[in-house]
Order: sequence, then C-alpha cells, then structure tokens
Amino acid sequence: MTLSGAFVAALRSSIFVSWKSTGRLQQTLSGSVERSGKALHSGKVSKVKLCPEFAGEGRYFKFRSNLIRATIDFAEESPLCTTLCKDGFRIRTVEHLLSALEATGVDNCRIEIQNSEPEEFDAEIPILDGSASEWVKVIEEVGLEVAIDRHGNSCERLAPHVNEPVSIWRNDSFVAAFPSPTVRLTYGINFPQVHAIGSQWFSSSPLDNLFYSEQIASSRTFCIYEEVEQLRSAGLIKGGSLENAIVCSSGKGWLNPPLRFHDEPCRHKVLDLIGDLSLFAQYGNQGLPVAHIVAYKGGHALHADLVRRLSGVI
Repeated sequence: MTLSGAFVAALRSSIFVSWKSTGRLQQTLSGSVERSGKALHSGKVSKVKLCPEFAGEGRYFKFRSNLIRATIDFAEESPLCTTLCKDGFRIRTVEHLLSALEATGVDNCRIEIQNSEPEEFDAEIPILDGSASEWVKVIEEVGLEVAIDRHGNSCERLAPHVNEPVSIWRNDSFVAAFPSPTVRLTYGINFPQVHAIGSQWFSSSPLDNLFYSEQIASSRTFCIYEEVEQLRSAGLIKGGSLENAIVCSSGKGWLNPPLRFHDEPCRHKVLDLIGDLSLFAQYGNQGLPVAHIVAYKGGHALHADLVRRLSGVI
C-alpha cells in the first residue's frame, strides 16, 4: 500500500480544510456497465459507460476523445444543472451520477459518453427516472474493488475535514460548512407559492452508503407546473416528463403522485448537494467534506461556490 504521499502534496488545500486518512483504500468498479436514456434539458438520447480506473486518477468524463475531470476547476454556472466544460466541450447534468458515485465510494472511474449527434460539442447525462437510484443499482450490480495505480499499488483514501465555519450567501439563500467529526447534511427549502411543497427541512446524521441508498438516492427532481412553459421557452427541460420528474401545481398540488417520501423535494436537494460537493474530490480521494453542511434555498451555483471557498479560490 502507498500512503498517497505524492497526492497529499498536490491536494488543494486552504485554511478551511485539512486532508486526513479515512482508514480505507481507494476503490473503483469491478467491471464496466452502460446505461442510455433521454437527457432532461436537451431531450436527446445519450449513452453512458462507467469503467474501472486506476487509483489516483479520480473520476473523469471522456467525450469525443476529450477528457474532463469531475472537479471544481471545470464547473461552470448553468441553469438548473451542473455543467463541466473544457476546451469548448461541455458535459451537462452530471450531478445525479456524481452523487451516486461519491456516496457509494466509487473513487476512480472513467465515464464515457456518446450522444445521438456525434458532431456536437455538448453532451448530457441521461436523466433516467429523475433520481440517482438507477445509478446506485448498476454500481451495486457490478460491484467495487480496491483500485491499484499504474505500478500495482493501492492508495490510501483521504477526506477533506473542515477546520472552521465557512459560508456562502446569495440574497436569502446560503450554504455553510461547520466542523464535525462525521459527514452531516441539513437542507431547507421554501416554496410559499406552492402549498403542497411549502417549507421543508431534511437532515442526515451521519451520512453513509446505506442511508444514501435507502433515504436519498430514489428522490426525484421536481418542478413547478406553472414554470414549465417558461423553462421550455428558455431551451430547458425539453426531455422532461411525468416519468422523470415530480410536478407540482400551485393550485392542484402534485400532478403525478404518489411521492416516494413526504419530503421528496427536499431530499432531492440533498442528492444534488452531494453531487456538487463531490467536485472537491481530487486524485481518487473523497470529495464530500467531513463537516456539517447546512443549506437553505440553495442551488447548483451556490453549492459550487462553497467548494470554491473551501478550495481557497474565492
């Protein structure tokens, strides 16, 4: 076993974070697995292949021979999803897949993408049923194994521990990280104009693989019915349907019940948060900070800004 000494030296550090051992080795998939489906925003069909990768390589996307690492360095602000961009190539809606990979411990993974129009510079991850449950299912089916590097050595898995409180605000929305011995996530949302959603809070303590699989992964993305036409006019949710999202009307309530949880919208925000915070991962180490993360009325841009703040970028 190597102790990731070279990786420790290269890890992104700041006054807010210290990297410490998790007591286990980096992992990867035991084999390759594919899934295809319609993308939420473009409405086009794409295929994703998850492949094993060497220890220390981390998670990255391969699209038309271009490699884009799943790190905050390549995240760009985009409406209603998380997008990675490099050299003009974009991978959209990565948050559900990255959430599942981070939560289930797939530290190193090559993610190959093919879309229906091979000349395009943009690709999008299939939305599937709007949750991360299908990704968790395929990961469990293929299984995990200890990853080895190109020299045949295993690598220790490190995790970023938050040393002092840090927060990011946008108007009345915020996301904050507080020192904690374990990973805890607390999220609040507020939709006063949609009574069926209203104000919700959800908290996990502590967060582990089993809790994620049973309590978070199956929560689906949601939208407000009265906003659908506006979003489609803006070129978004072209692939959205009652099969891949839960839709709520301000006057009629939920249009496609039943919900999987009474607070499913809030749980889905936690799912998104995990995917976005996974962008802190480097060299096959844990991305999700060991901290109590508290968010209120957050979104992908705010989540990404917390990662940047923890990285010392902003």
